[in-house]
Amino acid sequence: MSNAQSTSPVSRTMRVDVYERWWLWIASSLILGFLAIIVASSVLHAVHPPSHVETIDPATARTESEFASPGVFPQPDGSTLVVMVAAMFTFDPETVVVPVGEPVRFRITSPDVIHGFQIAGTNANVTVIPGYVSEFEVTFPRAGEYLVLCNEFCGLSHHMMQGRFIARSAREEDP
Repeated sequence: MSNAQSTSPVSRTMRVDVYERWWLWIASSLILGFLAIIVASSVLHAVHPPSHVETIDPATARTESEFASPGVFPQPDGSTLVVMVAAMFTFDPETVVVPVGEPVRFRITSPDVIHGFQIAGTNANVTVIPGYVSEFEVTFPRAGEYLVLCNEFCGLSHHMMQGRFIARSAREEDP
């Protein structure tokens, strides 16, 4: 009798140890849990890109809209509206004076290329895209001078594109 005939048939089922099963369940549960958290946060908390979608014709933005005369405009509710244009290598207006501790709403557009708008020392940071109006609100907590930078490459003189914000209390008089 040959050796192959005397052995019992080999079982074709795989045996998984109890500890391996635990780790499979734990890893699968973690993956499903993370996916559930991502879905829940995006659905329940309405996660979406910031700002709103307001379009404008970039070719006529400097002549036929509120951006034809940018500036600082006090509002009846005590807040301040700052209308700005980010154009090749300049912010218009370049120097802006705003009140400390009051909400300041920004409306910014660009007639030419994509620009960045970042107020150093604050959480104000927005991308300014031609054809769109970027809008956000910031409250300056302390008096002082804030540097405004373009943080999107917009051309050869991009490094020269800057402005400044002066936050001052209502008691201080204008220079």
